[in-house]
Amino acid sequence: MDPLGGEMTWPTAVFLLVVVIVAAFLVAMVIVGLFESRKEKQATIRADDLRQLVHRFEQLTENTLDAQQRTAGDLAELRARTASIEQLLRSVE
Repeated sequence: MDPLGGEMTWPTAVFLLVVVIVAAFLVAMVIVGLFESRKEKQATIRADDLRQLVHRFEQLTENTLDAQQRTAGDLAELRARTASIEQLLRSVE
């Protein structure tokens, strides 16, 4: 049966088959495009998250370095005080 109302001939059948195949191919291309765009969006989000993580790590590193420097300064001051106290105690003996 021909969709146009007559009897289906081979050229009509081939034409309809080609139309169906082309339509299926176009639908597949749209679906693949959607998946690719979604994958690209996820990769962008992942890259942004990684940049934020690196930034937070850099801040943490800077804060840790500052704390270490302050602690080293405090320790040097305590050593100097301890040395002066020891010197004072030796002079009293």
